[in-house]
Amino acid sequence: MNEAGNAVAEQAKVEEKKDRGEKIDFKMVTFVLAGKEYGIDIMNVKEIAHAGRFTYVPNAAPFVRGVYNLRGEIISIIDLRTMFHLPAERKDEGALENLLILQIHDQVFGIIVDQIDKVVGINRSSIQPPHPIFGDINVKYIRGIVENLSKLYIILDVEKIFMPKAKEEKEDAYHHAVPARAAANPSVPTHVAPPDAADDDLELGFIREALAALRNFATSAINETWFRRRFDEWKVIRSGRDLQLKEGGEADLYLEGFFSPYTGELWGQEYIEAFESILPAIEGASINVWNPGCGKGFETWSVACALKRKYPNGRIKIWANDSDLLNISMAPNMVFSFDTPPEYYAEFMVQGRNGWSFRQDIRDAIFFEFHDVLNTNSVPPSDLIVCRDMLSFLNPLDQKRVVLDFAEKLKKNGVAVVGANERLDLEGWEPAGTGIITAYAKA
Repeated sequence: MNEAGNAVAEQAKVEEKKDRGEKIDFKMVTFVLAGKEYGIDIMNVKEIAHAGRFTYVPNAAPFVRGVYNLRGEIISIIDLRTMFHLPAERKDEGALENLLILQIHDQVFGIIVDQIDKVVGINRSSIQPPHPIFGDINVKYIRGIVENLSKLYIILDVEKIFMPKAKEEKEDAYHHAVPARAAANPSVPTHVAPPDAADDDLELGFIREALAALRNFATSAINETWFRRRFDEWKVIRSGRDLQLKEGGEADLYLEGFFSPYTGELWGQEYIEAFESILPAIEGASINVWNPGCGKGFETWSVACALKRKYPNGRIKIWANDSDLLNISMAPNMVFSFDTPPEYYAEFMVQGRNGWSFRQDIRDAIFFEFHDVLNTNSVPPSDLIVCRDMLSFLNPLDQKRVVLDFAEKLKKNGVAVVGANERLDLEGWEPAGTGIITAYAKA
């Protein structure tokens, strides 16, 4: 190539570089897992760290390496390699690990990776849709694939991995659905209270859609009685105003009163005593319990204490699982800051430097596990299933699948406890609840 040609080529490179720089609108922190290059949106990365000697958390899932004191903040440490069943180099005890400290909404935690590389800036339009061939990780957790400087990066969607029910996704889905519905049928009234039964049905249909989009709440035979009763209340509350749910706050207001007593906290004494009254007579020394959708673990700890009081000599084993990774990783290490434990729980707790926690025998009875109930549930035949409110946050087909799994897993004469406003209709099952407890016994 002559000098003029070289000059043109060089100028083209300069222009290309300049053009790329002007169009960078996405930055990611890149790292290596099992020899492959990955990236995470830099907006989710709080900092990069190197640490070891994590504090062990009993009964935690295998991918939870423990907790770590990050400048006074106790955070969970998750080994991303173990979580996704990838090979990991064995290190000496206390050896430093490569950590990405992530922040997703108000949650902070660390993930262990093989090697941290650098920050890479790209144009969003260059990100290609994910494809299973590109990674060892489930494609639903991959945001996309991008090539940069001859390297192929797999961009992980950490919100889907660690917070699968992020509110933003539901709100976005709803705000896209409403304009589309209005465009398809502009004659549908959306700002006038329904004057008759036909309009009521129409409004009910729109509210069903909005609850599904905004809060992943699915109406079905399981909760239809509550849903219609709440709609009658809603018409009074919204008298003279639009009945429709346009954002998350309105959906939360509609769902007010749906959740079972003591959701997100240790059960109160009147509730736990009602629970004890419906526990089955169990033959043998082993008591197996399945607690899907256990959330942060308050419900599980409450159940464990009730069982210990009801069956003091029994070998209790509770399989507690949830698909919210952050909640399930923190549940085994729960510490309470109250000055004195509630009377019911006092005998089951011990005081440490940081507060009150449950006795070791109670802790040993529980196996907390990150698990999606829609996957294969490998729990053994169970004497008791506790699944309050979770069914209503599955789509109707998945509800049926899980309820059939309950029927298969529950032993004869076993009891299934569901949400306060949920109902099961299974052949051979009979209501077994008392007052504030909704439960069914398998004949």
